[in-house]
Amino acid sequence: MGKKTADLMPRLSSSSRTAAAAAPRYVEFDEEIYLRLNPDVRQAVASGQFRSGLDHFERYGRAEGRPVQGLANQPRDKIIMSGMPDLGREPERPPAFALDAIKLSHAGGLFVVGWLNDALDPIDSLDLYFSNWSIAFDGNSLARLRRTDAEAALGDGPPHAYGFWGFLFGARKLPGSVCSVVVRLKSGLELSCLVTADIVTDEELRRIALGHLAGTQYFGNPYFEAVAAIEPAIGAQIVDFNKMLSRRAVSGPYVERFGRSGRRYAATIVVCLYGKPEYMFLQQAEFARLPGIQDYEFIYVSNGPEIAEPLLKEARLCALIYGIDMSVIILSANAGFGAANNVAAAYASSERVIIMNPDVFPHSADWASAHSALIASRPAAETALFGVPLYYDDGSLMHGGMYFCSDTAPRFAKGRSGEVSILRVEHYGKGAPPKTAQFTAARPVPGVTGALISTQKSWFERLGGFSPDYVFGHYEDADLCLKSLAAGRPAWLHDLPLWHLEGKGSARRPEHEGGSAVNRWLFTKNWGELVRRELLGPAPAHAALQPGAKVVEELAEEVAKPPRRARA
Repeated sequence: MGKKTADLMPRLSSSSRTAAAAAPRYVEFDEEIYLRLNPDVRQAVASGQFRSGLDHFERYGRAEGRPVQGLANQPRDKIIMSGMPDLGREPERPPAFALDAIKLSHAGGLFVVGWLNDALDPIDSLDLYFSNWSIAFDGNSLARLRRTDAEAALGDGPPHAYGFWGFLFGARKLPGSVCSVVVRLKSGLELSCLVTADIVTDEELRRIALGHLAGTQYFGNPYFEAVAAIEPAIGAQIVDFNKMLSRRAVSGPYVERFGRSGRRYAATIVVCLYGKPEYMFLQQAEFARLPGIQDYEFIYVSNGPEIAEPLLKEARLCALIYGIDMSVIILSANAGFGAANNVAAAYASSERVIIMNPDVFPHSADWASAHSALIASRPAAETALFGVPLYYDDGSLMHGGMYFCSDTAPRFAKGRSGEVSILRVEHYGKGAPPKTAQFTAARPVPGVTGALISTQKSWFERLGGFSPDYVFGHYEDADLCLKSLAAGRPAWLHDLPLWHLEGKGSARRPEHEGGSAVNRWLFTKNWGELVRRELLGPAPAHAALQPGAKVVEELAEEVAKPPRRARA
């Protein structure tokens, strides 16, 4: 029960000691502390209704659960409920609370979701106790959301985000079974329940968490609220969990070569496939007709083995029909756009890597030879990393380079007003008529889209390739371009147009939408300061993007260094 009263307070008066001695079984009863903690009893003793505090305790206090000893380490700024309510009235009901699910993955991912009526008494922590491990989520790290089912159960009341969910990556196996759940409120009140945790695969847990992020309801703008919800803790945990999955997916890829091998090429076209092997055949049919394409090789990388059999069959047919040299790489799982392209680029047998979407096709018959001629004729600083104009199937311009905007929305949470500000990419000339010179002319730009990036392999490697931090695919291209800009080489746009059937080469699912929200949050976290200072809007102030900006020649020489030998 803790230290004895004599260790905590001055000794009792002689009359109090006499009263306490009369009941030796209450050796820790302290008259002074009992009266201090129960002011109504103090008043009753003073008015003569009871002879002492001990008299009250013997007759009523013990049955009422009255406190008899103070706390040695009293919590600060918390109301401590120290006794039973008046017996003459109905006890207050604890706040409504339910924990819907706890899901654990094999590599140590943890997802928890539930709801709580903490409108008047906010949550302080959510504690999970398993047989040999535990975790305490800080109340501020939990994402809060709207739960219409809880609203219906609780009846009318002020708007409140009753729902909550959390995510953690423990980076170790977390054995699961029955879990004791304790919700601690700011007042000191505790609520508890027992929940049996579900064990799921790591990939399934990622799908659940990201799908939940994308599919939940909020008060206010859903996208901004989702980004704000993951800011305190969840965003970084999901990024770490996804990086673990990406590293595992790219380890030990399956590689098969079709056509000639052992030669050097003018360029390597790297294409990442997402569940649609038929786009390989379409793309090969279009590019095979281009003069100069024999000096190029293709590397197709599949984010998962599900389409391996039809993809390899398509590759054999393409090699027989079109005669273009290619390799096919099969990953064990979805590593994401960035990690998959990094793996494929490492196998390139050329000094030039072209990152291309599967739904991108040649706009003119001379595209391959024109691309090679441009590399040979332009300064190395202008070709270290560049994109090209992309066109919709109706002929209008889709992409003439990218620039950055910052979107801001008001946010009302916990009775306070604020705002959420996140970065966004926008395309120069989106929807403009074809060949609009101001959008298609060769020039440095803040960024280019990952649908088509042509880069010197050594420069790509110096930048570390695409960042593996981004989930599935979104904002890796902008991140790469800003890394290049920070290293002294802005991305360029050169007028080598292509068609882009945007979104046709992959299928969007809820988890992809959730991944995009995480990526936009991460991109803002990484680059927000630089972008807001000198890269906002279609006419950014950054010196390297101004007309006539000087080229730093020593970097141009470094870009031109031969790349490391490709892996066998």
